[in-house]
Amino acid sequence: MALRVTVWNEARHEKTNPAVQKVYPNGMHTVIAQALTEQGFDTRTATLDEPEHGLTEDVLASTDVLIWWGHMAHGDVQDAIVDRVHKRVLEGMGLVVLHSGHFSRIFKKLMGTSCDLKWREADDNERIWVVNPTHPIAEGLGECIELEYEEMYGEHFDIPAPDSLVFVSWFKGGEVFRSGCCYERGRGKIFYFRPGHETYPTYYNKEVQKVIGNAVKWTGAPAGVNLTYGNRKPIQKSG
Repeated sequence: MALRVTVWNEARHEKTNPAVQKVYPNGMHTVIAQALTEQGFDTRTATLDEPEHGLTEDVLASTDVLIWWGHMAHGDVQDAIVDRVHKRVLEGMGLVVLHSGHFSRIFKKLMGTSCDLKWREADDNERIWVVNPTHPIAEGLGECIELEYEEMYGEHFDIPAPDSLVFVSWFKGGEVFRSGCCYERGRGKIFYFRPGHETYPTYYNKEVQKVIGNAVKWTGAPAGVNLTYGNRKPIQKSG
C-alpha cells in the first residue's frame, strides 16, 4: 500500500507575487505533489485558506506523512490546527518541513527553540553536501546537490542537535548551514530540508524531488512499538 502524503502550503505568495506566479503558477504544492505522485505515493494537497487549513481530523487521520511549507503567514495558522498536527506527529505521522517552514508554529512547537537563523536573498549558489551517505534519505544521490540560485541560510541555526544530520549546505558568501536534519518525537519522525525559496525553481530539481521522496519513505515508518500509559496492574504477581 502506497504511503499517503498530504502536501501543505500556505499558498499566499503565489496569489500576490508575480515573480512567484511565474515560477509556480499553480502553487509550489502542486509541483511537489506531482513529483511525489510520479514516485508512487498517494498524494493530495492542502492550503492555508481552506476550511481548517485543509487539515481536518479526517485528513490527518488518513495521512502517513505531512509536508509543510510556510513563510509569510505562520501567524495565521490556528492554535487548534497546530495542536492537531502535533498530536498526530506524536502518534506516528511523519512530518517533512521545507525551507522557511523552520519558522512554522508546528516546527517550533516540536523543537522547543526559536528556530531562528541568518538569511540573505542574493542569488547565491548552494552546494548541499551529503554528510551521512548511509542514511536512507541520501539514497540514490551523489556527493552533493548543486543549486545555481537559492536564498542563503546561515548558522547559527537555533534548533536542538539533530538525531541525525544528513546534509550540510555551503553558499558562495562563505556560510554553511545544517540543511538536512532528522528528529524523532513520540512515535513520529521529522525531517527538515533547507532549500526551496519561493522565487526559485528549486522544487523542479530532480535531486531535490528525490530527497523529498526519500524523506517521505523515512518519516512514513513510525518509530518504536505501540505503547500505553497511565496506571496499570503488575505484570508479575508477587509471591
